[in-house]
Amino acid sequence: MKFRPILAACFAGIAFSAAAQTDGVEYYKADQFGNAKELLLRTADKPGTDMAVTDYYLGLIALEEEKPAEARSYFEKGVQADAQNPYNYVGLAQIALLNGDTKGAEAQIKLAEKVAKKDASFQVAVARAYYGVDPVAYAKEIDKRIEKARKIDMKNADIYIFEGDALKDKKDWGGAAAKYEMAANYDNTATGAYVKYANLFTQVNPEYAVDMLNSLLALNPTSALGQREIANAYYNKKDFANAAQKYGEYVQNPAHFKQDEDRYAFLLFYGGDFQKGYDYATNLLKANPSNFTAQRYQFMNAAQLESMRDQLLPMAEALYAAHKANPANRFAAIDYNLISDEFKAAKRYDEAVSVLQEAIDQMPDQASFNKNLAFLYASMNQIANAADAYHGYLDKTDEPGYNDFVQQATFSYYAGVENKTADPAKSDKYFDDTLAFVQKASDILPTNYKPKKFVGDVAKQRATTDEQVKSAAAPAYLEAVTLLEAKPDARYTADAKDMYNYLGNYYLDKKDVAKAKEYFNKYLEYDPNNEAYRKFVEGLK
Repeated sequence: MKFRPILAACFAGIAFSAAAQTDGVEYYKADQFGNAKELLLRTADKPGTDMAVTDYYLGLIALEEEKPAEARSYFEKGVQADAQNPYNYVGLAQIALLNGDTKGAEAQIKLAEKVAKKDASFQVAVARAYYGVDPVAYAKEIDKRIEKARKIDMKNADIYIFEGDALKDKKDWGGAAAKYEMAANYDNTATGAYVKYANLFTQVNPEYAVDMLNSLLALNPTSALGQREIANAYYNKKDFANAAQKYGEYVQNPAHFKQDEDRYAFLLFYGGDFQKGYDYATNLLKANPSNFTAQRYQFMNAAQLESMRDQLLPMAEALYAAHKANPANRFAAIDYNLISDEFKAAKRYDEAVSVLQEAIDQMPDQASFNKNLAFLYASMNQIANAADAYHGYLDKTDEPGYNDFVQQATFSYYAGVENKTADPAKSDKYFDDTLAFVQKASDILPTNYKPKKFVGDVAKQRATTDEQVKSAAAPAYLEAVTLLEAKPDARYTADAKDMYNYLGNYYLDKKDVAKAKEYFNKYLEYDPNNEAYRKFVEGLK
């Protein structure tokens, strides 16, 4: 079975002289065992460190890691460090219980009771030892110890934290929150109660989490755990600016973790403080030039600063080289997109394509890569490749919209034109795609002229004789201009001129001069200064 650690609270009457040791205990009580272990090991054997306390918590962490032999070693060293500390005996009792040695566990608890003061926290620790092994089999022992704790001090926070943990195990989130809140009300130094309460709400109602953690920091403004957790709570609210501010306070705390410095750079970027993010990441790189995460955030922030414009290409080159040199140096989507943008701006198109193709291989569900690749191919005048890449973007998009379908139709149409002579079959496929996608666009927005114009464009391209070219697009264009005239817009000038000129010539070819002049004059509404065109129209009889 997975070992459940004893979430014991601070020892009553024991003063922790080392601040980092205290922080380690705080992290442990907040169920952040890896962070707790790092801080406790930082202070092990240093002056002012109570090794009986450190060994006890390291033993509990070893149980969480399913390392009972290592846990036993820590508890035994804790007894050697201070035989008057009752908690390491409790740890040894849990080891005995895990081995099925109930009598051995009882013997260790008796040794603990000989040196334990009348302390409610001690009784809760014993209850947790039983609970951590089997809460059902040892229900009577657990209840007995909690009842003793209440008789000693019914306002002891450890009682309510334990009960909250038990309710949380049963997925009774509301009941657990109420217990944690009671613990905090009874003891405003019970950091674990504040953090556990906040953690219940940080995803579903981050406002509650922020309020609780602000209460903690009002009482203990230097708590590294509190600073770190409130920054995370703001992050879960997507309030990146406040998250960055709180992380900025946290990374000044001596008990912060080095890996969190990278997260601060991340938060500065997403909080929009790009100059500060760039400066901070740059300082991290000065301290450790191989800090790949800092290198990433230096570049990300620099890419948002106009003053860094001329330096972006060499930064992109260096970042991509560091990524390729070490498989552990992994990218997020933004890295690939920003680097490809720099290569594209430098007209180093093949390198930009390689970056985006790698991105698609690594993150095949990320639609933005296909979209960016499509426009990159378009800038290279490789329209068929652009059409294929954009098709991939649509395949990965849950709900493509009107503009998405029109863009695909545009790429497909010009890909059809591009291949018309060299590969007629391929060209025909792209024209079919064009018609399919404009139909999807028309289904979404039937009042827009653009899909009908594409139908006419494809008809012209598929015409096999000059005579057919003169008339093939007319039916679709007539529908298109009717829709266009219902919602005239100067943005559509090029399309309007193309269709009106075509229809004017269509009717002129049919000897219907009046109708031809009607459409030629509509052309002039979009190009009123074209005197040569106007003279041509006026000369028609």
